[in-house]
Amino acid sequence: MIGQLSGMVEPVAGVVGALLALSMRNALPYALSFAAGAMIYVVIEELIPESQMMETTKIATIGAMLGFAVMMTLDVALG
Repeated sequence: MIGQLSGMVEPVAGVVGALLALSMRNALPYALSFAAGAMIYVVIEELIPESQMMETTKIATIGAMLGFAVMMTLDVALG
């Protein structure tokens, strides 16, 4: 019963979030680019150095390069 009551706020919060996103339409690209920059910072600061500590550094490097190439291909192909 308590679990169901805690889920009652989700539709209301979803509508409020959608209205806020619509009202801030001009600032949304800047906010999303800031979030993307924060994610890239975490990857560079934490994940890449940790992946280079193992014995499989070449696999980690090749995986990062392939992932970047796929990301750029999809970016260009999908606009």
